[in-house]
Amino acid sequence: MKGFHGLMAIGAVAAGGFFLRSEYERDCLVTDRYVIRSPKIKSGKMTVVFLTDLHDKEFGKNNERLIRAIEEEQPDAVLVGGDMIVAKTKGDTSTVLKLLSALAEKYPVYCGNGNHEGRLRRETGVYGTAYREYRRKLAQMGVTYLSDAHVRLSEDIVLYGVDLLPQHYTHGTPKMEPGFLERVLGRPEPEKFHLLLAHSPVFFEEYARWGADLTLAGHFHGGTIRLPLLGGLMTPQYQFFYPWCAGIFSRDGDHRMIVGRGLGTHSINIRFNDKPQVVVVKIESPSIF
Repeated sequence: MKGFHGLMAIGAVAAGGFFLRSEYERDCLVTDRYVIRSPKIKSGKMTVVFLTDLHDKEFGKNNERLIRAIEEEQPDAVLVGGDMIVAKTKGDTSTVLKLLSALAEKYPVYCGNGNHEGRLRRETGVYGTAYREYRRKLAQMGVTYLSDAHVRLSEDIVLYGVDLLPQHYTHGTPKMEPGFLERVLGRPEPEKFHLLLAHSPVFFEEYARWGADLTLAGHFHGGTIRLPLLGGLMTPQYQFFYPWCAGIFSRDGDHRMIVGRGLGTHSINIRFNDKPQVVVVKIESPSIF
Protein backbone atom coordinates (compact mmCIF):
# COMPACT_ATOMS: atom_id res chain seq x y z
CA MET A 1 0.00 0.00 0.00
CA LYS A 2 2.85 2.36 0.79
CA GLY A 3 4.35 1.61 -2.59
CA PHE A 4 1.05 2.41 -4.28
CA HIS A 5 0.76 5.73 -2.46
CA GLY A 6 4.34 6.51 -3.41
CA LEU A 7 3.58 5.90 -7.07
CA MET A 8 0.47 8.06 -6.84
CA ALA A 9 2.51 10.89 -5.33
CA ILE A 10 5.15 10.60 -8.05
CA GLY A 11 2.42 10.60 -10.69
CA ALA A 12 0.81 13.68 -9.19
CA VAL A 13 4.13 15.53 -9.12
CA ALA A 14 4.85 14.52 -12.73
CA ALA A 15 1.39 15.64 -13.89
CA GLY A 16 1.78 18.94 -12.06
CA GLY A 17 5.19 19.46 -13.66
CA PHE A 18 3.75 18.66 -17.09
CA PHE A 19 0.96 21.23 -16.81
CA LEU A 20 3.26 23.89 -15.38
CA ARG A 21 5.63 23.33 -18.29
CA SER A 22 2.70 23.50 -20.71
CA GLU A 23 1.54 26.82 -19.25
CA TYR A 24 5.06 28.18 -19.61
CA GLU A 25 5.40 27.03 -23.22
CA ARG A 26 2.04 28.44 -24.28
CA ASP A 27 3.34 31.92 -23.49
CA CYS A 28 6.71 31.44 -25.19
CA LEU A 29 7.41 32.67 -28.69
CA VAL A 30 10.12 31.42 -31.03
CA THR A 31 11.10 32.31 -34.59
CA ASP A 32 12.12 29.62 -37.07
CA ARG A 33 13.66 30.55 -40.40
CA TYR A 34 13.71 28.72 -43.73
CA VAL A 35 15.37 29.46 -47.06
CA ILE A 36 13.68 28.31 -50.26
CA ARG A 37 15.64 28.57 -53.51
CA SER A 38 14.02 28.05 -56.87
CA PRO A 39 15.12 28.57 -60.50
CA LYS A 40 11.70 30.18 -61.03
CA ILE A 41 12.96 33.16 -59.04
CA LYS A 42 14.93 34.97 -61.71
CA SER A 43 16.59 37.54 -59.49
CA GLY A 44 16.48 38.98 -55.99
CA LYS A 45 14.67 37.56 -53.02
CA MET A 46 11.59 38.03 -50.84
CA THR A 47 11.19 37.56 -47.10
CA VAL A 48 7.75 36.66 -45.76
CA VAL A 49 6.51 36.04 -42.24
CA PHE A 50 3.91 33.30 -41.89
CA LEU A 51 1.44 33.31 -38.99
CA THR A 52 -1.15 30.65 -38.33
CA ASP A 53 -3.53 29.38 -35.62
CA LEU A 54 -3.47 32.40 -33.33
CA HIS A 55 -6.83 31.39 -31.82
CA ASP A 56 -7.18 34.75 -30.02
CA LYS A 57 -3.88 34.32 -28.18
CA GLU A 58 -2.07 37.46 -27.01
CA PHE A 59 1.67 37.67 -26.43
CA GLY A 60 1.79 40.77 -24.28
CA LYS A 61 -0.74 43.58 -24.38
CA ASN A 62 -2.21 43.84 -27.89
CA ASN A 63 0.32 41.22 -29.01
CA GLU A 64 3.26 43.58 -28.55
CA ARG A 65 5.76 40.72 -28.26
CA LEU A 66 4.50 39.08 -31.45
CA ILE A 67 4.61 42.35 -33.38
CA ARG A 68 8.14 43.02 -32.14
CA ALA A 69 9.27 39.56 -33.26
CA ILE A 70 7.87 40.24 -36.73
CA GLU A 71 9.49 43.67 -36.92
CA GLU A 72 12.89 42.15 -36.19
CA GLU A 73 12.63 40.13 -39.42
CA GLN A 74 11.86 43.17 -41.62
CA PRO A 75 9.59 41.14 -43.92
CA ASP A 76 8.39 42.17 -47.35
CA ALA A 77 4.96 40.74 -46.51
CA VAL A 78 3.02 39.01 -43.73
CA LEU A 79 1.03 35.91 -44.71
CA VAL A 80 -1.75 34.62 -42.47
CA GLY A 81 -2.72 30.97 -42.77
CA GLY A 82 -6.07 30.91 -40.97
CA ASP A 83 -7.60 29.95 -37.61
CA MET A 84 -6.72 33.30 -36.12
CA ILE A 85 -10.02 33.16 -34.20
CA VAL A 86 -12.00 30.60 -32.21
CA ALA A 87 -15.32 30.09 -33.95
CA LYS A 88 -17.20 28.98 -30.83
CA THR A 89 -16.66 32.40 -29.19
CA LYS A 90 -19.51 33.77 -31.35
CA GLY A 91 -17.10 35.21 -33.83
CA ASP A 92 -15.10 37.50 -31.55
CA THR A 93 -12.47 38.91 -33.90
CA SER A 94 -11.19 41.76 -31.73
CA THR A 95 -7.81 40.20 -30.91
CA VAL A 96 -6.83 39.39 -34.47
CA LEU A 97 -8.16 42.70 -35.80
CA LYS A 98 -5.92 44.63 -33.40
CA LEU A 99 -2.94 42.55 -34.49
CA LEU A 100 -3.57 42.80 -38.22
CA SER A 101 -4.35 46.51 -37.99
CA ALA A 102 -0.92 47.11 -36.44
CA LEU A 103 0.81 44.93 -39.03
CA ALA A 104 -1.05 46.41 -42.00
CA GLU A 105 0.31 49.85 -41.11
CA LYS A 106 3.83 48.54 -41.81
CA TYR A 107 3.59 45.63 -44.25
CA PRO A 108 1.40 44.18 -46.99
CA VAL A 109 -0.77 41.58 -45.24
CA TYR A 110 -2.46 38.63 -46.98
CA CYS A 111 -4.99 36.37 -45.22
CA GLY A 112 -6.28 32.91 -45.97
CA ASN A 113 -9.09 31.00 -44.26
CA GLY A 114 -8.77 28.15 -41.78
CA ASN A 115 -11.54 25.85 -40.62
CA HIS A 116 -12.61 28.31 -37.89
CA GLU A 117 -13.07 31.21 -40.34
CA GLY A 118 -14.77 28.78 -42.70
CA ARG A 119 -17.20 27.78 -39.96
CA LEU A 120 -18.14 31.43 -39.41
CA ARG A 121 -18.55 32.01 -43.13
CA ARG A 122 -21.06 29.18 -43.49
CA GLU A 123 -23.15 30.21 -40.48
CA THR A 124 -26.12 32.55 -40.35
CA GLY A 125 -27.18 34.98 -37.64
CA VAL A 126 -24.54 36.41 -35.33
CA TYR A 127 -21.81 34.09 -36.64
CA GLY A 128 -22.29 34.90 -40.30
CA THR A 129 -22.59 38.60 -39.51
CA ALA A 130 -19.32 38.44 -37.57
CA TYR A 131 -17.53 36.93 -40.56
CA ARG A 132 -18.82 39.55 -42.98
CA GLU A 133 -17.87 42.31 -40.55
CA TYR A 134 -14.42 40.75 -40.11
CA ARG A 135 -13.85 40.77 -43.86
CA ARG A 136 -15.13 44.35 -44.15
CA LYS A 137 -12.79 45.63 -41.44
CA LEU A 138 -9.79 43.86 -42.94
CA ALA A 139 -10.54 45.41 -46.32
CA GLN A 140 -10.66 48.84 -44.66
CA MET A 141 -7.19 48.18 -43.24
CA GLY A 142 -5.87 47.32 -46.68
CA VAL A 143 -5.48 43.60 -45.91
CA THR A 144 -5.84 41.36 -48.98
CA TYR A 145 -8.11 38.39 -48.30
CA LEU A 146 -7.40 35.32 -50.41
CA SER A 147 -10.56 33.23 -50.40
CA ASP A 148 -10.05 30.93 -53.41
CA ALA A 149 -8.12 33.76 -54.99
CA HIS A 150 -4.60 34.81 -55.91
CA VAL A 151 -2.38 37.86 -56.14
CA ARG A 152 1.09 38.56 -57.52
CA LEU A 153 3.66 39.23 -54.83
CA SER A 154 6.39 39.97 -57.35
CA GLU A 155 7.22 39.43 -60.99
CA ASP A 156 8.08 35.81 -60.22
CA ILE A 157 5.88 34.88 -57.22
CA VAL A 158 2.11 34.29 -57.25
CA LEU A 159 0.34 33.80 -53.90
CA TYR A 160 -2.83 31.69 -53.71
CA GLY A 161 -5.25 31.07 -50.86
CA VAL A 162 -7.57 28.06 -50.94
CA ASP A 163 -10.71 27.59 -48.84
CA LEU A 164 -10.85 23.96 -47.83
CA LEU A 165 -14.32 22.47 -47.28
CA PRO A 166 -15.79 20.87 -44.13
CA GLN A 167 -15.15 17.38 -45.48
CA HIS A 168 -11.44 18.20 -45.72
CA TYR A 169 -11.33 18.49 -41.92
CA THR A 170 -13.12 15.28 -40.98
CA HIS A 171 -11.51 12.81 -38.58
CA GLY A 172 -9.41 9.96 -39.84
CA THR A 173 -8.13 10.26 -43.41
CA PRO A 174 -10.15 12.86 -45.33
CA LYS A 175 -10.13 12.83 -49.12
CA MET A 176 -9.94 15.62 -51.68
CA GLU A 177 -12.01 15.15 -54.82
CA PRO A 178 -9.99 15.02 -58.06
CA GLY A 179 -9.80 18.40 -59.75
CA PHE A 180 -10.90 20.36 -56.67
CA LEU A 181 -7.92 22.73 -56.66
CA GLU A 182 -8.15 23.38 -60.40
CA ARG A 183 -11.85 24.13 -60.02
CA VAL A 184 -11.49 26.69 -57.20
CA LEU A 185 -8.05 28.14 -58.01
CA GLY A 186 -7.65 27.63 -61.74
CA ARG A 187 -4.49 26.31 -63.36
CA PRO A 188 -1.16 27.85 -62.30
CA GLU A 189 1.28 29.40 -64.75
CA PRO A 190 4.12 26.88 -65.15
CA GLU A 191 6.90 29.47 -65.29
CA LYS A 192 5.88 31.26 -62.04
CA PHE A 193 6.70 30.34 -58.45
CA HIS A 194 3.41 29.38 -56.80
CA LEU A 195 3.06 29.99 -53.07
CA LEU A 196 -0.09 28.42 -51.60
CA LEU A 197 -1.84 29.16 -48.30
CA ALA A 198 -3.68 25.92 -47.50
CA HIS A 199 -4.66 25.50 -43.86
CA SER A 200 -4.48 21.71 -43.60
CA PRO A 201 -1.24 19.90 -44.51
CA VAL A 202 -3.05 16.61 -45.11
CA PHE A 203 -3.27 17.20 -48.86
CA PHE A 204 0.39 17.91 -49.59
CA GLU A 205 0.36 15.46 -52.49
CA GLU A 206 -2.63 17.21 -54.08
CA TYR A 207 -1.08 20.67 -53.55
CA ALA A 208 2.15 19.54 -55.22
CA ARG A 209 0.32 17.88 -58.09
CA TRP A 210 -1.68 21.07 -58.68
CA GLY A 211 1.57 23.04 -58.98
CA ALA A 212 2.34 24.60 -55.59
CA ASP A 213 6.09 25.15 -55.36
CA LEU A 214 5.73 26.01 -51.68
CA THR A 215 2.70 25.36 -49.48
CA LEU A 216 2.31 27.10 -46.11
CA ALA A 217 0.02 25.19 -43.74
CA GLY A 218 -0.82 24.92 -40.05
CA HIS A 219 -3.92 23.45 -38.37
CA PHE A 220 -2.13 20.69 -36.44
CA HIS A 221 -0.63 22.90 -33.68
CA GLY A 222 2.61 20.97 -34.02
CA GLY A 223 0.90 17.82 -32.73
CA THR A 224 0.18 19.44 -29.31
CA ILE A 225 2.76 17.27 -27.51
CA ARG A 226 6.03 16.66 -29.35
CA LEU A 227 8.11 13.64 -28.44
CA PRO A 228 11.76 13.06 -29.41
CA LEU A 229 12.10 10.99 -32.61
CA LEU A 230 8.31 10.45 -32.78
CA GLY A 231 7.17 14.03 -33.45
CA GLY A 232 3.69 15.38 -32.74
CA LEU A 233 1.41 13.18 -30.67
CA MET A 234 -2.04 14.04 -32.02
CA THR A 235 -3.69 16.28 -34.62
CA PRO A 236 -7.13 17.93 -34.24
CA GLN A 237 -8.41 15.20 -36.56
CA TYR A 238 -7.23 12.49 -34.13
CA GLN A 239 -4.34 11.28 -36.23
CA PHE A 240 -1.52 10.03 -34.03
CA PHE A 241 2.15 10.71 -34.82
CA TYR A 242 1.16 12.15 -38.18
CA PRO A 243 4.34 12.83 -40.20
CA TRP A 244 3.40 16.36 -41.33
CA CYS A 245 2.69 18.01 -37.96
CA ALA A 246 5.44 20.64 -38.11
CA GLY A 247 8.56 21.49 -40.10
CA ILE A 248 9.54 21.44 -43.75
CA PHE A 249 8.78 18.62 -46.17
CA SER A 250 9.61 17.89 -49.80
CA ARG A 251 7.90 15.95 -52.56
CA ASP A 252 9.42 15.13 -55.94
CA GLY A 253 12.30 17.47 -55.19
CA ASP A 254 10.67 20.66 -56.47
CA HIS A 255 7.60 20.91 -54.22
CA ARG A 256 7.91 21.84 -50.57
CA MET A 257 5.58 22.42 -47.65
CA ILE A 258 6.24 24.26 -44.40
CA VAL A 259 3.85 23.41 -41.57
CA GLY A 260 3.79 25.98 -38.78
CA ARG A 261 3.22 24.94 -35.17
CA GLY A 262 0.87 27.89 -34.78
CA LEU A 263 0.61 30.48 -32.05
CA GLY A 264 -2.38 29.66 -29.86
CA THR A 265 -4.51 26.77 -28.70
CA HIS A 266 -8.19 26.02 -28.25
CA SER A 267 -10.22 23.24 -26.63
CA ILE A 268 -7.07 21.23 -25.78
CA ASN A 269 -5.02 24.02 -24.24
CA ILE A 270 -1.75 22.14 -24.02
CA ARG A 271 1.69 22.62 -25.54
CA PHE A 272 4.64 20.44 -24.59
CA ASN A 273 7.98 20.62 -26.37
CA ASP A 274 5.93 22.62 -28.88
CA LYS A 275 6.46 26.35 -28.42
CA PRO A 276 4.36 28.87 -30.38
CA GLN A 277 6.08 29.84 -33.59
CA VAL A 278 6.66 32.68 -36.02
CA VAL A 279 7.75 31.27 -39.38
CA VAL A 280 10.10 33.29 -41.58
CA VAL A 281 10.68 32.22 -45.19
CA LYS A 282 13.26 33.69 -47.54
CA ILE A 283 12.43 32.88 -51.16
CA GLU A 284 15.33 33.53 -53.48
CA SER A 285 17.08 32.70 -56.70
CA PRO A 286 19.87 30.07 -56.68
CA SER A 287 21.96 32.57 -58.61
CA ILE A 288 22.36 34.70 -55.46
CA PHE A 289 25.09 32.25 -54.49
